[in-house]
Amino acid sequence: MTPKHRPTPKHGPTPKHGPTSKHGLTPKHGREGRLDPKVRELIHVAVDGAATHLYAPGLRQHIKNAIALGATRAELMEVLELTATLRIHACNIGVPILVEELTEAGQKPDIEFDARQEQLKAEFQEKRGYWNAFWDEMLALDADFFEAYLRFSSVPWVSGVLEPKVKEFVYTAFDVAATHLYEPGLRQHVRNAIGYGATREEIMEVYEIAATLGIHSCTLGVPILLEETNGAVPG
Repeated sequence: MTPKHRPTPKHGPTPKHGPTSKHGLTPKHGREGRLDPKVRELIHVAVDGAATHLYAPGLRQHIKNAIALGATRAELMEVLELTATLRIHACNIGVPILVEELTEAGQKPDIEFDARQEQLKAEFQEKRGYWNAFWDEMLALDADFFEAYLRFSSVPWVSGVLEPKVKEFVYTAFDVAATHLYEPGLRQHVRNAIGYGATREEIMEVYEIAATLGIHSCTLGVPILLEETNGAVPG
């Protein structure tokens, strides 16, 4: 079941200090089938705001850019809520290892679901629109924790304002970012995005935006370099 969503508002004026395409550091915009400018900025917000990066200067700039392009407080808050679900990957990676090691030690856990767990699985599928086998062991080992995550992660899907495709772009962006590279989630959310109508061109641009993260080595490092050398870098 896919939640109903509101149409994305039309974007406003071009921000004064938007991302540059000089030297090919960011995608060339305006090509047919590519992302709306506001959505591009929302993706930048997800990449910079992810727990694996937390790049405050870029986060502030891209929030400003998104607002200048017509993004609402609710839309930006939803991007941050979606991005905050990255936390669960500690369990997505850790639980299978725990199960393997328990099995090796002769303590293989029971993965069969009881009635409550089956209900939680069905609720997840209804609210989030998919199921992946990597949720099975987590649900089996700690149904209370899984339920808490279900409530938390479902908020944008139950009462959010972004269209489902854009929600999936947010997940895709922080999963593919060089600071995370979480392949199981990336594959799932690319599949979901395609199911919601995303084109390969749109998904490629999400990747391209995430790839700009590398320039932050310079945007953080160069000012420090200049400070430590009193503004004069030896040749």
